[in-house]
Amino acid sequence: MIRLIKSIVILSSLLSFIFAEDLALGSSIPLPDAKMIDISGKKVSLNDVKMKNGLLVNFSCNTCPWVHAWQDRYNGLAKASAENNIGFITINPNSRNREKIGEGLKDMQKFSNKYDHDFLYTVDEGSKLATAFGATQTPHIYLFDSNGTLVYRGAIDDNAYKPKKVKKTYLLDAINALGSSKSINIAETKARGCSIKFPKK
Repeated sequence: MIRLIKSIVILSSLLSFIFAEDLALGSSIPLPDAKMIDISGKKVSLNDVKMKNGLLVNFSCNTCPWVHAWQDRYNGLAKASAENNIGFITINPNSRNREKIGEGLKDMQKFSNKYDHDFLYTVDEGSKLATAFGATQTPHIYLFDSNGTLVYRGAIDDNAYKPKKVKKTYLLDAINALGSSKSINIAETKARGCSIKFPKK
């Protein structure tokens, strides 16, 4: 009986950890000063990356097919963010057996070089930031304004696998609106991707 109770408690804790509630619109940046190691070797925090008009946080990885499908849009989104004075950072939250599943720092460096990335790509040790954000997918997007307030969350656009058939560029529209001090028409969409590999408790 005691073993059963312990098992239930452990399972409940694990489920609450994995299925943390997604960060609500209007929330402030979680763990803004937590330092993460970038593929360049330097350590940065979200506050370090944030620019005049805000911050874009993209929880991503190396191995998810959804991430691969959206790769042809990553560099363009980073460029659009910079042009709108919005900081841009991609964070790898996959912590469970990171080195064995192709999500280690060296794997991240190779992945970034393969796609000619020109933006920060950091390691989320222990999935601490992903947990604080309530992120569940890769990719999972969070866009904050100049005050560090969440103004958009969710997906990049409405068609990961067929870029020529994209009809709604949710994130790009939000970036351009934020950069020009306009209201964001669609502030929340469903993130689509692969489940984040959280560490075992």
